[in-house]
Amino acid sequence: MTFLIPTAEPFFFPGSPEIGVLLIHGFTGTPKEMRWMGENLNRVHGFTCLGVRLTGHATQPADMIRSRYTDWLASVEDGYHLLSGATRRVFLAGLSMGGVLALTLAAELPIAGVVAMSTPYALPQDWRLNHTTWLSKLQPYLPKNNAPPGTGWFDQQAWQDHIAYPQNPVRSIGELKKLLHIMHAALPKVTAPTLLIYSQDDLYLPLGSETSMNSIYAHLGSMRKEKLLLAGSGHVLTRDAQRETVFQATADFIHSLQK
Repeated sequence: MTFLIPTAEPFFFPGSPEIGVLLIHGFTGTPKEMRWMGENLNRVHGFTCLGVRLTGHATQPADMIRSRYTDWLASVEDGYHLLSGATRRVFLAGLSMGGVLALTLAAELPIAGVVAMSTPYALPQDWRLNHTTWLSKLQPYLPKNNAPPGTGWFDQQAWQDHIAYPQNPVRSIGELKKLLHIMHAALPKVTAPTLLIYSQDDLYLPLGSETSMNSIYAHLGSMRKEKLLLAGSGHVLTRDAQRETVFQATADFIHSLQK
């Protein structure tokens, strides 16, 4: 008996002992949304790449309800220690909530750089966010949006192959809110070089792409911080139509920091 969703497993692509890239998927997502990026960075650029699975993800939604934001941070920290044992310098690359986790841990871990993609800065004002624990007992899940499936994706073939939980666990939304507060406190402490990548056509960021990007940028303590705003992609930058641009921008950023 297996528990992981097929094709959504974590991955490890060995490459250079100098550069390791830890790839972190998003809220309700799976390592699969980072696999193409890992394959590209490994095959084309020779980096060692590890794609972690966050606790409660890539199995069944009930597992996510039982997990907490501290479990997600621990999943990434586990990955960092595994990768740092195989490479001299570790970069963090996270999508959406994966970017939140990367930026939060960048304040604590001796990393070489961060790439945060489609990363939210905050959730919208909603009284329910302060009561998700008991509200989840009444309604465990909420729809992600009211739009037809695939809305917001520019590469429809990639969307059809995408794997994520179909609904948002209500209690987990509350955990994400807590994690965002932790990130806010961590941002001024981040000193590692940071690249922020967003799409202006992202329909899923609560505050919008430019607001989220500029808010994170303004609070980052990094001396070197860069912004890249794309068009023609949805929220899942690592799988949608502009993915090759994202992969190349990430590789260029890492190459520019090699000593």
